[in-house]
Amino acid sequence: MHILKGSPNVIPRAHREKNTRIDETGFYPLRGPFKNVALLPFSLRLLGGGGSGRGEKSVSKMAAAWPSGLSAPEAATARLLGVLWFVSVTTGPWGAVATSAGGEESPKCEDLKVGQYICKDPKINDATQEPVNCTNYTAHVSCFPAPNITCKDSSGNETHFTGNEVGFFKPISCRNVNGYSYKVAVALSLFLGWLGADRFYLGYPALGLLKFCTVGFCGIGSLIDFILISMQIVGPSDGSSYIIDYYGTRLTRLSITNETYRKTQLYP
Repeated sequence: MHILKGSPNVIPRAHREKNTRIDETGFYPLRGPFKNVALLPFSLRLLGGGGSGRGEKSVSKMAAAWPSGLSAPEAATARLLGVLWFVSVTTGPWGAVATSAGGEESPKCEDLKVGQYICKDPKINDATQEPVNCTNYTAHVSCFPAPNITCKDSSGNETHFTGNEVGFFKPISCRNVNGYSYKVAVALSLFLGWLGADRFYLGYPALGLLKFCTVGFCGIGSLIDFILISMQIVGPSDGSSYIIDYYGTRLTRLSITNETYRKTQLYP
């Protein structure tokens, strides 16, 4: 290869090979407007990151690699460029992203989305047909976060779950029962309603006595009571709920108040 003498952007091959020992110093030759600054330190060792001894050794290697014509201001400029590059990488947008990703706080297990956990079915009391831990119309079931989910458990400890550990207890609604069976009430209303047995059973003695004296209001009152009890509109007098199979057919009452969300109706 022929070397054009006097060209400002051409470095002789022997000089270039001598000053690009990237295995020891980590320098690269510059071109263009930085042609007078022969090499730029990209190695973090030149910034003293490996201790004072290693930093001084690396700086001495850098000094040995500078061309003979490099002046002290140019060397200081090269060092300044290296420092600016290091600061821009660590504190720039890439550094901010890395910091935010590393400092992200794990959510609480109660805040996991649907599909990130599974809850067991509640244990049902055979006598009441309600969850065994039902208190104040609320019971709790154990929920297990999905495998490889990391969240904070009920104790506030950040845990990496495998799918077999309880992450939190989810509240579910339950009913207050006081020994009144739905099946017994319907049977009494069907067969002995004309005697007022259904009203006596549910805690309405006055209506039961009136039905007994009028033979179920001539059968009309017995028919009306049978429909009302079958539809669970008439319940026990103490305000409790019927004992019904937990996974059976139940009546759910919905009420609309001023706080109920109303979806805007769109008309064509």
